[in-house]
Amino acid sequence: MKNLHSFAIVLMLIFSMAATEANSALPTNVRFTVLTRLGNPVENAKVILYATREDYDNEENPVAGPELTDEKGRVTFKNLDEKKYYVQVTKGDENNYGDAEETSKLIKGRTNKFNIIIQ
Repeated sequence: MKNLHSFAIVLMLIFSMAATEANSALPTNVRFTVLTRLGNPVENAKVILYATREDYDNEENPVAGPELTDEKGRVTFKNLDEKKYYVQVTKGDENNYGDAEETSKLIKGRTNKFNIIIQ
């Protein structure tokens, strides 16, 4: 019985290590959901991602985009580095300037999700 218990523990450790390695092999993505002040999704909003504040301010050297949001207000950028990014969202005269311009540091191997309100 002790051997069976020890075997089960070893198996759990192996599966745990395999899951950790698999997670680190997954791409790092970011998904933005663009919403109105009332919480409604914004379709066809233009989303651009920048690596630095300077590039964001000057609107140059985008890392990804421009991409347009889908009918649920979503857009996903894939295969990114584990760092902070600056995001620009516009649709007509509405934008996210002055609010929700910077992401937190992305978590490696995950689809990091952010909501952005435009007004």
